[in-house]
Amino acid sequence: MIARASNVGQRQETCDERADRLWLELMQEVRVVLTGVQLLLAFLLAVAFTPAYDRLNHTDRLLYLVCVLCGAGAMAALTGPVALHRLVTGLQLKPEAVLWASRLVATGMVLLLTMTSLGVLVVLRQITGAGPALVLGGAVAFWCGVCWVAPALVLRHRRRARGAERPSAPSRARPVGPRGPLV
Repeated sequence: MIARASNVGQRQETCDERADRLWLELMQEVRVVLTGVQLLLAFLLAVAFTPAYDRLNHTDRLLYLVCVLCGAGAMAALTGPVALHRLVTGLQLKPEAVLWASRLVATGMVLLLTMTSLGVLVVLRQITGAGPALVLGGAVAFWCGVCWVAPALVLRHRRRARGAERPSAPSRARPVGPRGPLV
């Protein structure tokens, strides 16, 4: 017997089909974000070999160090799903792999946000001084958060509101991994 799950748009798919689709979607997302992380990290790594690095004070060097470490962590988290896939391919663990890969991508996005914010902060401290740099750096971090999170929150809220309007809507089963519903 094939377990079927329906979701938005009345798509009918097995748990394996859903896991395959989610995996492909996740890999497309990783392709987009990983390119940006790699470019930013490459520029950050190059900074340490420029004369400008020698002019940074202790605080800015510490911020720079944390920024580079966040970049390396983001790159590791965003390439983690590929390693995961290679190591579990053929073991029939795709739903669980999708769940873990999704967590790695979310972690990578948080590290990317931190790296970007700290990088901007270090640059702005050189241009505007510490006070204005904190405000502007915080504004950049806030804007990234708004762009990355706010649309999803609005869509989720609208979906919940529509669900409340249609109390007789059929229950939609979702594929379940070892620790709960898949992404």
